[in-house]
Amino acid sequence: MLDRDLAVLYTVETKRLKEAVRRNIARFPEDFMFELTNEEFNEWRTNFSKSQSDKKGLRHPPFAFTEHGVLMLASVLNSERAIQVNIQIVRIFARMRQLIVDHQEFVEKFRQIEIKLSEHDNQILGISEYLRQLEQSRQQQDDQANRKRIGFKIEGD
Repeated sequence: MLDRDLAVLYTVETKRLKEAVRRNIARFPEDFMFELTNEEFNEWRTNFSKSQSDKKGLRHPPFAFTEHGVLMLASVLNSERAIQVNIQIVRIFARMRQLIVDHQEFVEKFRQIEIKLSEHDNQILGISEYLRQLEQSRQQQDDQANRKRIGFKIEGD
């Protein structure tokens, strides 16, 4: 989540949120929070900022917080609002994690079905090959039975 989105949720100015993070930077290692590079910031502005008013005031790259960074932010912003917002955010992240796990179960089931279908395809190909060989064998027998016999003919042949 970006600093500006969290600032709205916590009802504080983005500037104040960033100040609080900078004062407590030891609580925010790279896997908790990072600042977008200028290149990332420019790409984000062109791709995700919809209107001029959305871009207004965006002179500096925002901080991006991971799930753990958002949790740590609650200890930096010690207000009743921060506590309530953090509880909701934790619930949202837990739900997202559960959806991912649920989705993984479906992916695994589809993979198992794909394997079974692949096995069935191989079995069908084997049956088809056997039938083709059987047909060739029968054709060869018919060809031998229908060929004109040479040599002396005895009545009844």
